[in-house]
Amino acid sequence: MRSAGILLPVFSLHNDYGIGSFGRCAYEFVDFLKACGMKSWQVLPLGPTGFGNSPYQSSSSHAGNPLLIDLKMLKKDGVLTKDQLEAAKMPNPGKVDYDHLIGPRTELLMSTYEKGKEIYKDELAAFRTDNPWLPDFALFSAIKEYYHDQPLSAWDEDIRLKKPAAVLHYAEMLKDRVDRYAWLQFLFFKQWKALKTYANEKGIDIIGDLPIYCAPDSADVWTEPQYYQLEPDLSQSAGAGVPPDPFNEDGQNWGNPLYNWEKIKHDGYGLWIRRIDAAGKLFDRIRIDHFLGFDRYYVIPAGRKDAKVGEWVKGPGMNLIGVLNSWFPKLSFIAEDLGLLQPSTVKLREDSGWPGMNVLGFAFDSKGDSNFLPHNYRANSVCYIGTHDNDTLLGTLATYPEADKAFAMEYLNVKDEKDLPDAILRAGIASVSDLFVAQIQDLLGLGSEARINEPGTVGAHNWCWRLQEGQLEKLDPKAIKKLLALYGRA
Repeated sequence: MRSAGILLPVFSLHNDYGIGSFGRCAYEFVDFLKACGMKSWQVLPLGPTGFGNSPYQSSSSHAGNPLLIDLKMLKKDGVLTKDQLEAAKMPNPGKVDYDHLIGPRTELLMSTYEKGKEIYKDELAAFRTDNPWLPDFALFSAIKEYYHDQPLSAWDEDIRLKKPAAVLHYAEMLKDRVDRYAWLQFLFFKQWKALKTYANEKGIDIIGDLPIYCAPDSADVWTEPQYYQLEPDLSQSAGAGVPPDPFNEDGQNWGNPLYNWEKIKHDGYGLWIRRIDAAGKLFDRIRIDHFLGFDRYYVIPAGRKDAKVGEWVKGPGMNLIGVLNSWFPKLSFIAEDLGLLQPSTVKLREDSGWPGMNVLGFAFDSKGDSNFLPHNYRANSVCYIGTHDNDTLLGTLATYPEADKAFAMEYLNVKDEKDLPDAILRAGIASVSDLFVAQIQDLLGLGSEARINEPGTVGAHNWCWRLQEGQLEKLDPKAIKKLLALYGRA
């Protein structure tokens, strides 16, 4: 079935409290999607953000990001006062200010535990029982706080290596903080479940991203180090990344530990079954980031800053994918198959049955041989104008060489350059791909100032762009729905 959706991170929603949340603006966005004839809302990973505030470097594959909890709902629940709510207001200059947000917001949310544990006593107890990952994550979070947010590698050896006596000592010493971290997860999942239910009832499914690798400073690595390529002290024996390419002469060293695939396979791929099960509680459809790593993965020797030196090693392939398809027949997947693909990767994607990705913003090379040109698409695919790692459409067009721009205008039969963005959007909607997804920035016609992330960089310009009040009102849902219907997507 042909359909369309919008990519918008939850943190990018507008409100008065410093970061997007699961509150009123999220529900209004679902209503907006419905009015436009859209069928999907694509979000980024919803886990606690890690290094550089990136949702792709999360401290857990199972936990949620407490910063997305809506404060007004907490006041309605009776665990937050009017004065606390008023004091939490922050200006929205179009950016999330993580440095000024994280500490105070975490403490504010923690303060709701005393009232909340009584109001939701039974629900909280059930949540603890239903989520076996929660005790380790809450303890990990409390210990990390105790170590002044230093990474796992800086912890004392006894607790870094999770020795039983040390675990017992910290669990007793930090019991109150452990309980509060568990409480935050209860709030996150309670609010998200309500929002997702509302979206599904409106006919909107949620597409979410699952990073292929776990962060080195995570509860995942601390709890089950045997599934990663680590030394006995938990330092990395090798790292993940990608080699140099035309966009990055040093390649990309992501800093993530690689999987011990032999051990994971020996244990029946339980680690990945648990990861997908957790994501399946959040999303209706899961985009597997860096699908290439299932076919082959790049191994960077420990200690290197760049990725110029490394080797490719065969990945788990259909052994893993077959297990996931068998365990989760009701879940849908998307293979993020971007990059320099080998024939083996293409075959793996085809064997998996998962749709791959086409990025229309990359299509218009004056040579005319790009696989991303719409006439090369397969129906079992997703057409994106751009992803969260790309510039906005206007920003991308501003970097086009004149020859590429001329080719795009000829290909799309555009006479005036200013009409090129609308023509590209229309071409994506008209494409044969079963699903079309646009960033909300491209529907709004925003430039590079609205970019979500620039890969290979760390700084205050990433993971922070936000909608302004009234910005969505500039779009006409009826006109969007009419265009989608014209091409069988609404």
